[in-house]
This record gives sequence, structure tokens and C-alpha cells, in this order.
Amino acid sequence: QVQLVESGGGLVQAGGSLRLSCAASGGTFSNYAMGWFRQAPGKERTFVAAINRNYDNTYYADSVKGRFTISRDNAKNTVYLQMNSLKPEDTAVYYCAAATSTWGLALSTQYGYWGQGTQVTVSS
Repeated sequence: QVQLVESGGGLVQAGGSLRLSCAASGGTFSNYAMGWFRQAPGKERTFVAAINRNYDNTYYADSVKGRFTISRDNAKNTVYLQMNSLKPEDTAVYYCAAATSTWGLALSTQYGYWGQGTQVTVSS
């Protein structure tokens, strides 16, 4: 059973940056692909970014390409989401998730473990 804890959210002005972290415990971190999803008020949870087990493939939603970077440190059991050039429409609760699957990482159904979420608010 994998436990995931996100941190690093907060309030930032448009154009600013934040780095989210997600610390994993209770499992072998390197066995899992990791993803970030977000959910804005009144909207469905949507895919943001994912990284496979071995660092060699990353995936991004079109809305964040070129602004967000996902990375992982298997030695620290942590996945990161560096968010630059933030926009008000990036405001959401951000969730990290772990998947044993190696495909379809943009699909929330591929993830068996989820964190509790961290709020990101971007002011205009």
C-alpha cells in the first residue's frame, strides 16, 4: 500500500512559479509510474503530467506543455512538479498519483493510489 503526501501548494501571482512535491511511502517507489492531476472548483479532475518508472518518458497535457516539468528522484521516493509562468486558470487542487501501469498514464483510472491534494491558487 503506497501513501502519497503532496506539499508545496500556495498562493502565487500570475507569471510566478511553484514547485510541488509528492513524497511516497509504503511501497517500492521505483515500481510506479507517477502522475499529477488537478481539479478546479466545479470541474472534473484532469491530467497534468506523468513520468514513467525509469525517468525516460514524460507526458504533459497540452495546457501545461512548456510551462510545467515533472521529475522524480527514486532515491528520495519523491516526484516533483515545477510550475512556471502560472496562469489564473491553473488554479486547482493538485493531486499526485501512483500507477503500476506503464501505459495510458493520462487516464486517472490507471492510478491506484492518490494523495490528499494541495491547493494552488494563481491570482491575476
